[in-house]
Order: sequence, then C-alpha cells, then structure tokens
Amino acid sequence: MMEIVRAHKDCISPRICVIGAGPSGIAAIKNLQEQGLTSITAFEKNNQIGGNWVYDENNNHSSVYETTHIISSKRWSQFEDFPMPAEYSDYPSHAQLLNYFKSYAEHFDLNKYVRFNTTVLKVARTEEQKWNVLYEDSQGTHEECYDYLLVANGHHWDPTMPEYQGEFTGEVLHSHQYKKASIFKDKRVLVVGGGNSACDVAVEISRVSPKTCISMRRGYHIFPKFIFGKPTDVAVAKIQWMPSWLRQKFISLVVRGLQGRYGKYKLMKPDCGPLEIHPTINSELLYFIRHGKILPRPGISHFDGNVVHFTDGSKDEFDTVIFATGYQISFPFFDKECLDFSNSTKIPLYRKMMHPEFDNLYFIGLCQPQGCIWPLADYQSKIVARIITGSLKRPEQLHKKIEKEINKPHYRFKSNRRHALEVDYHRFRRELLDMLGQKRFG
Repeated sequence: MMEIVRAHKDCISPRICVIGAGPSGIAAIKNLQEQGLTSITAFEKNNQIGGNWVYDENNNHSSVYETTHIISSKRWSQFEDFPMPAEYSDYPSHAQLLNYFKSYAEHFDLNKYVRFNTTVLKVARTEEQKWNVLYEDSQGTHEECYDYLLVANGHHWDPTMPEYQGEFTGEVLHSHQYKKASIFKDKRVLVVGGGNSACDVAVEISRVSPKTCISMRRGYHIFPKFIFGKPTDVAVAKIQWMPSWLRQKFISLVVRGLQGRYGKYKLMKPDCGPLEIHPTINSELLYFIRHGKILPRPGISHFDGNVVHFTDGSKDEFDTVIFATGYQISFPFFDKECLDFSNSTKIPLYRKMMHPEFDNLYFIGLCQPQGCIWPLADYQSKIVARIITGSLKRPEQLHKKIEKEINKPHYRFKSNRRHALEVDYHRFRRELLDMLGQKRFG
C-alpha cells in the first residue's frame, strides 16, 4: 500500500495540462478538481468530450461505428461514483455511452476546463523540469508552460497496417475507417483479424454483403456475451477466488460446453489459455459461420490483383479488404528521443502510468484490461491527484518496481505489441485500490 502523507494546504495550485477529453481524460479532470486542483487545462482536438465514442462518419476521426455496443458490461464499465442509468442495457450502445460521458462532465462541472477543437502539436521538457505545450486552435499556434502533464490521448486511434507481398487492386481499409455496413451491400469483403473489431465488422457486413470472409492467422478465444444468463465479465468476476490456472481451465471448459470446439467452425485452436491473450467477446460470429454467412479463412500469403492467396494454398476474389489489425501506441507530440512506445512489447511505466525519470508526467488509461479501461483510469487519476497534492507519496525505486511488474505479469500474456498494455482487470484494479488505501468492493 502506498504511504499516505499530510498535504501541504498552503501550496499554490500547480498548473496541470491534460491531453485528451475522452473517458480517461474527463476522469482525470474530475479527480484533480476533487483534490482542490483547479488550475487545469485539458486540450481536446474534437468539438466535444467522449473521444472514440463520438460517432462520426468522417474517416479522419477515430470513432465507433454505427452499430457499436460496448463489449464489457455496464456493471464493470461505469465509474464507481457515477452509475449508469438503470434503464441502460447490459451492453449499452455508443449513443448511450456518449450521453453518459456528457452527463458525467456536466454533473462534475468539467467542461469549463476543456479547450475544444485544439490539437497539441509538441510537448517538450524545460530546463526547470516543467512541460512546454505547443498547441493549435482556430486562432493559430500558442505555447504554454505547465507543472504537470497528464496524457490521456488513448491508444485506439493510430491504425496498424500489415504488409504482404503483391498488391491488392481493390478497396483497402482499416477498421478505423469502417463506419456502417450498408456501403458494402454489393461487395465481396474479406475482414482480416480475429479481435473484437474484426468479428463485429464481419458480422455486420455479412448482413448485407453477398460474400463475407474472415481471415485469422492464428486461433482466438471467442467468448459469448452471456454465460449462465449473466454478462460474461460479471460471471467471470464470481470466480476470482480461483487460482489463475484453475480459472483458465474452468473458463475453457464452460465455453467449450456452450459452443463446442473451434474446429467445428473451421477455426484454428488457440495455442494459449483464454486469459493469456486479449479475449474476443462476440455471440454472433460462430452463429453466422455455421449459417454460412461468414466464411473462415486462414492467414494471408500474398495478393495478386483482386485475388487474395491464403497460407493453406487456397485463393479467392474480393472487392474490399478490411484490416482489423489493431493500433499502435502513439504520442505524436513527444519527440521520439524523449518517449516512444510504438514498437514496445513491454511498457516501462509503473502501474501503466508512472514514468521512472519524469516525476511530473503521468499516463491515464494507457492499459488494455480484460474488461473496461474507464474505471481503472479513474483509479489511476485518483492516485495522480493525491500525489500532486501531497496526500500520497510517490513510490520510490520505480526502475525496480517497473522491472518486477514487467517480469511478473498477471498472466503469461503473448509477448507482442498487441499485449504490451495487457492487464487482468480485477488484479490491476486491486493493485490500484491498494495504492489508494481504498476498500475493495465488488
């Protein structure tokens, strides 16, 4: 547990910059304000709060698509001090979630701190160990200096595009650009990937497309949205008392009993436990495969015009290929010499938030839980706010703590960029609550 110290009430409120006013950013602003820190400026490049949850058909804006519903349950996605409305479904829609975030910002009076339609261009460390922030708005470019920098710009906006031999002469998209299925009504579509976006996009397009295929280069654990009548994350939360090895075996057994073996769907068997890779939550993919609406394909070998060749020697013609191949961690406002995690398989931040060298730089929501980010971002920013006020002491020997954290992950996660930020929701939550000295509930 983190040491609790007495705050210095006579200190002048430091100037704090928050980059991003999505769910993690507004949680950070709220917790700073709650600790009496009011010299806050949040920069948001869009015209409203909400981040990716602002639906926008403009392909340049990273946003949800038309039919998006969250894949973690309302129970484990809501902020603990601001429950979602009782009438919301177990898996709320993007429109409901955006309204929830707007209500959150209004309830805690957060909009007054946000400069909308403002893009942070560059952040640099000063000789006085502060942060110069260069930003652009409708009036031009400006520069301001801050005592603390909280980065909450998200990690689902800079698409990763794989490279293959040959050239595909049809339409090529990333799921980042996908907004609605209707435009694919007369197109033969190949979706590449096996994560949540890939499966969601394939299902939606298959409702209108004459031919939809999904290409997976490896096996994925695909969970239904409900187990025993409960949202899957709610059901899994009930077995946190089990040792991790037993929990994984139990989950595998239950899911196999509900769905059968993946081979029955012409999908590859996963080569690891269900909690050692990021889970895919989708109740419709397997149903659509067995009804012939979605055709599974192995990994891509190469392209030849509008023909896609697969690793098993088969080939097929397509009009459109959609790569649902994830995102890279990106901070375009930092010089790469200062900070660059874009190719990292492990992130050298304590609790995915504290930099070992810069004691006035914090990252909020830079984690990928097997669950929802927002409550964890809330706890992270509570910790930061209390460190800034002095009511919590910043941990010492961060290099050693980070090394231990990296060498002892919650599970044996796949060592690749996809899992660089991966954490177990409940274990990470307990770790953050322990730092706060806060009672664990739920």
